[in-house]
Amino acid sequence: MSADAWTANANETLSISLVAPATGDMSGLKTIATFNPRFTYPVFGDDEAIFGYQNLKIDLRYGASDMRPNLAISYSKKFKAIGETKAADIEEALRDFLPEVAFQKQRDFDTAVKRLRDNWTPPGELVTTFASRAATYEVWKSNLADQAVKQLVSRIQILVPLFIEGGTAIDVDDPDADRWTVFFLYQKAPVVGKPGAFSYLFAGYSTVYRFFLFRPLTPPASPSEKDATQHKAEEELALGKDDFDLLQLPCRTRISQFLVIPPFQHKGLGPQLYSIIYQEYLKHPQTLEITVEDPNEAFDDMRDVADLRFLRQTLEFSALHINTSIVVPKHGPAPANIVDKDASEAVRRKYKIAPRQFYRVLEMHLMSKLSDAVRPGIFPEKSTARATKQDEHRYKLWRLMVKKRLYIHNKDELGQIEVPERIEKLNETVSGVEFDFARLVAKAEAQPEASAVSNGKRKIGNLDTSMNGGTGMGVSVGM
Repeated sequence: MSADAWTANANETLSISLVAPATGDMSGLKTIATFNPRFTYPVFGDDEAIFGYQNLKIDLRYGASDMRPNLAISYSKKFKAIGETKAADIEEALRDFLPEVAFQKQRDFDTAVKRLRDNWTPPGELVTTFASRAATYEVWKSNLADQAVKQLVSRIQILVPLFIEGGTAIDVDDPDADRWTVFFLYQKAPVVGKPGAFSYLFAGYSTVYRFFLFRPLTPPASPSEKDATQHKAEEELALGKDDFDLLQLPCRTRISQFLVIPPFQHKGLGPQLYSIIYQEYLKHPQTLEITVEDPNEAFDDMRDVADLRFLRQTLEFSALHINTSIVVPKHGPAPANIVDKDASEAVRRKYKIAPRQFYRVLEMHLMSKLSDAVRPGIFPEKSTARATKQDEHRYKLWRLMVKKRLYIHNKDELGQIEVPERIEKLNETVSGVEFDFARLVAKAEAQPEASAVSNGKRKIGNLDTSMNGGTGMGVSVGM
């Protein structure tokens, strides 16, 4: 028998299910949803194949509320070892990704799911409740120092490498666990036959990490002087003073992992969760900037649309405009103040958006305000409107602004090629950016307003225009 007969596709063989007690039948469980992973190479190797079994099935079931896992492996035949060639140890491969409770007997899992208390709620505090497509959802948050949060994260972390390319788990035993905030997204529904009781179905989650920034509270009077208050704070921190609260320090807040699981994708929940997290930190006084670690293209799109739609509702952002009094130079560097730098930086800092993300969104917005005669679109057809000299001038300034940002971002790569080729490469990249921006603006303007809330990287023209994170955990989202 050939090796292929003993080899299974890991992505198809592994199935993930959400289960809950069957209504009116306490002897069994009902399956709410079943889905397959996108990736299994972190578990089973680059080929995403499992050798040594016939009719192999790997079932990873989760109690839909507390996400208690249970692993079941079945097959009709197992390959008898010949020398060093033997069947893969599936359970051992999964032990690095699942907590010990996942390997208990199936009957123990069934009993635990059925006995989950009626008043169970997700761990942490309720952030908000919102409605989407006739369903009710809640977002709960707490930090990783909370043992209930730690337990839940350890149960669901396998979903990160299974659905986020390059995604890795976080260390639930991190000594700085209180720097990690976890947001859980749950669908909430009344329990049939139990007035006042509700069931919770896990829909997704996001982890957020805080990087502390040590900055003087006021500028020093001279290079040799230091603000006394800041000096005292640093001294207390260095000495480990018991009553020094690290959580009160200014910080940069980074969305590290972001996942909406397949049964809840394409329901608009990703943008909702992102907006809720953003608003939480917008009103968080210690957060100076909100960033995202290594986003994939789906998350990039969602974030761009969400940020554009939000910023357009603010007076300060809407007031930013292209200064058409600037003369386009025939040679030399692009003008420095095509859009008022001080005004735009003030808006960026107020809304705590990272520089590159803010200026990309600003460019999208300003492009959307160009005349129909010159504004780039998704389709190649040109507008029938006749462009005025002022229209063309505004468009040239807009392109110069985009080129300047792209050049700075890709300076090292562009510096290695000759000037004529560099100019050509930049022009190609800007054309790609124009198309991408037109697509995102159309998406933002077509997308309906979000329900009321109580309360990849992208490469264009071979130039990397992505935002990279530090640990490669990554983010993923289903719109």
